[in-house]
Amino acid sequence: MEKEKPIGVFDSGIGGLTVVKRIVSYLPREDIVYFGDTARVPYGSKSNDTVIEYGLQDAKFLMHKNIKALVVACNTVSSVALNSLKNNFDIPIIGMIEPGAKMASLETINKRIGVIGTRSTISNQAYSKKIKIIDPTIHVFERACPLFVPLAEEGWINHKATYEIAGEYLKEFIKIGVDTLVLGCTHYPILSEVIQNIVGKDVKLIDSGIAAAESVKEELDRYNLNSNKSSQGNQSFYVSDIPMKFKELAELFLGKSISEVQKIEIESLTR
Repeated sequence: MEKEKPIGVFDSGIGGLTVVKRIVSYLPREDIVYFGDTARVPYGSKSNDTVIEYGLQDAKFLMHKNIKALVVACNTVSSVALNSLKNNFDIPIIGMIEPGAKMASLETINKRIGVIGTRSTISNQAYSKKIKIIDPTIHVFERACPLFVPLAEEGWINHKATYEIAGEYLKEFIKIGVDTLVLGCTHYPILSEVIQNIVGKDVKLIDSGIAAAESVKEELDRYNLNSNKSSQGNQSFYVSDIPMKFKELAELFLGKSISEVQKIEIESLTR
């Protein structure tokens, strides 16, 4: 029975769907329960104490869904609250930072890595600290890109304004000559086409969702928690606000219809 429990995934909004998409491709038989805290997005502009509080509340909600593993599909929560989550919940918990840092360290050739993320992730130097532990010779350049989250949430994937903002954010990385760029927020892969066009095709984009999905598979293997089902896994979705908008964007990004998105009351998270 333990093996057939779902994997829990949470994020501040729709960004974690980029991780869900990767997990489904790596582990197609696994059931997934997703929670997007759309009432309180973005997390990246919040204080560390607030991010920890929200992360614990989100995880507790998913624990009530009887999950076997938890994926923190939010770089902001991963950067400040992962230890708190691991201290409070006794299941495998996978964050975004370490898998993404490892992948970037393996990909770079010229040892110049750029990292973009929310203000919280960048101010905590979450990626640079991890990358420096892996390889102290790597030079890491970080930049907060707070406007990318609302642009992704609005679905402005190819909007003129998105290109202008991306050009302003990313011009320093072009001057510096990074050969690898970490998309240090799970919303950012939604804008990956814009970002790639700005930095050029020779810069490798690191999608932390891909790295995290590989880590989820490793954790399930380690604890012998892989589903034995022969059929495709199911996904269920919960949000704290605007379920119809979430459903519209989720179907666009995942490339399939979603039967239902359930809205939960924010008060239920704080009890």
